[in-house]
Amino acid sequence: MKIRTKNDLEKMREKGLKNLYPKETKVSVGMATCGLSTGADKVYEAIQDEVEKGKLPIQLAQTGCIGFCQREPVVDILEPGKPRVFYQEVTPDRAKELIHRWLKNEVVGDWLLCKMEKEDWIAEDRVQDYPIRQIPKGIDGTPSYHQVPFYNKQLKIALRNCGFINPDHIEEYVARGGYISLYKALFEMKPEEIIEEVKRSGLRGRGGAGFLTGNKWETCRRAKGDQKFILCNADEGDPGAYMDRSILEGDPHSVVEGMIIGAYAIGAHEGFIYVRNEYPLAIQKLLIALQQAEEAGLLGDDILGSGFSLKINLFRGGGAFVCGESTALMASIEGKVGEPRAKHIHTTESGLWDKPSNLNNVETWNNVPIILSRGAGWYSKIGTDQSKGTKVFSIVGKVKNTGLIEVPMGITLREIVYDIGGGVPDGKKFKAVQTGGPSGGCIPESLINLPVDFDRLTEVGSMMGSGGMIVMDESTCMVDVAKYFMDFLKGESCGKCTSCREGTKRMHEILTEIAEGRGTMDHIELLKELGWVTAEASLCQLGGTAPNPVLSTIRYFQEEYEEHILHKRCPAKVCRALLQYRILSNVCTKCGRCAKVCPVKAITGKKKTKKETGEPFSIDAKKCIKCGMCFETCKFEAVEVQ
Repeated sequence: MKIRTKNDLEKMREKGLKNLYPKETKVSVGMATCGLSTGADKVYEAIQDEVEKGKLPIQLAQTGCIGFCQREPVVDILEPGKPRVFYQEVTPDRAKELIHRWLKNEVVGDWLLCKMEKEDWIAEDRVQDYPIRQIPKGIDGTPSYHQVPFYNKQLKIALRNCGFINPDHIEEYVARGGYISLYKALFEMKPEEIIEEVKRSGLRGRGGAGFLTGNKWETCRRAKGDQKFILCNADEGDPGAYMDRSILEGDPHSVVEGMIIGAYAIGAHEGFIYVRNEYPLAIQKLLIALQQAEEAGLLGDDILGSGFSLKINLFRGGGAFVCGESTALMASIEGKVGEPRAKHIHTTESGLWDKPSNLNNVETWNNVPIILSRGAGWYSKIGTDQSKGTKVFSIVGKVKNTGLIEVPMGITLREIVYDIGGGVPDGKKFKAVQTGGPSGGCIPESLINLPVDFDRLTEVGSMMGSGGMIVMDESTCMVDVAKYFMDFLKGESCGKCTSCREGTKRMHEILTEIAEGRGTMDHIELLKELGWVTAEASLCQLGGTAPNPVLSTIRYFQEEYEEHILHKRCPAKVCRALLQYRILSNVCTKCGRCAKVCPVKAITGKKKTKKETGEPFSIDAKKCIKCGMCFETCKFEAVEVQ
């Protein structure tokens, strides 16, 4: 269906509403990467088999992730006259049971996550109420969506459609307000007015640097040139980060719409989405979205009959972390080695093929349609003075509730870690949280009340980055953490700058020496000096921020470095070279399990039998390779690690 008028959009919207809220029971399965990795495809197939076999009055749908990745696979059931009900950790057998119980007006309480009696439509400033006529048996006492601690303090703008629409159905995106902002931009606003609206919203780039989006657009629009490019950075390479991937898998049209609006505003007629090839599902969803948008007349020649044309190409990156940097990304698209260049002239004036180019990341583009739909005034009221709106984070590591969250700027680290994340599991103590990916810093427990925004994170030696957030507990060694990230960064350095190439390598070597008991106190000062030189002398922000993990851990955990150096001891008992294993003879049960698993036969003793009392086992320190197998195997806590 070609869309040319607002009435055409309304017709598509009506079709989408019938898909979103059918007259029969609708069962949706979260089929993003997190769901598929836990067996969501098998759950979907099991439900499909039951529906076909029993000819059940059920509409089956696929959707994206609603954020609680730890509880996947997630299935939700929506029936007219009943609240939407979410189930967690669903297996194929459980899926069959909950379907049949539901048709009997019963709910399987053991797997309930929450119920939803109204659904916020951020794009259109309205709420979809579910008029409750009949409550299924077993739903009493089930918490509402916003009563679940994981969701309670979230505000979903970027993730507004993830988990609610089928990303393969453009009409469902339109039903929730999609492409209305594009129509408004093309027919009701001038390019300068669009840019001014984005400027007034205070939207900053969500890719890491946090530049003001509207200012960047304005510079690119004013740049001279017969051709301009619009680009999307979907090269998400931070360990533990998957925000962009989830948006592309669950709501690709929001990114496409944002890019079309941006292209019209700056005067570009060709664009590129640079996505890493390790995201096959995201690529698949993007290709479908681009094709659907073009078939609907929302992309390509003469969009919506406005006379404006735009072609968007999908470019698959090879997975180099440095290609997340703007000039390296553009060099990669040009077919060159992905190396940064000096920005004496900004890419908004001379970027891709030396043409004015505007690059924003997935989450930034995703926010643009909402800003035009709801207005800059609405958006700018969310967040802090200098950091407006919300931010999507992936919260992982030593925390009870892992997943994807979206929170207003200015929320504290404590609220994220404890209220949303549920705190540290197994009764252990919170130690630090690392933000901003491998180039971010480690923020200690003493700063747990820090408000999260671009400027405050930078002040304490970390950064916003793309949104990765790794929680650490007392069993985490900060020297080992710094060593891990420096190993990653030295491997991802393009090698163009001596300061970055050699600085990251040498910092990793020094950290290895400290972790293996060969460190000296001079090493701490040398790390600080190397960090300063690497940051100041490197061309791009990979080198400019690479020292953050080292400098922040020294800044807040220097005593831990000193323990490694002066006492040859790792307080967290992580650095293998500094560990000593011994068996407590008064606790040893003489079962012999430790000796059986020791790969170098360093454990001796005599096993207790019915006829013999046996002898306690012991470890020969000279033979021990400190693999830890004895510690992991002993069920009686007889093996001590020092």
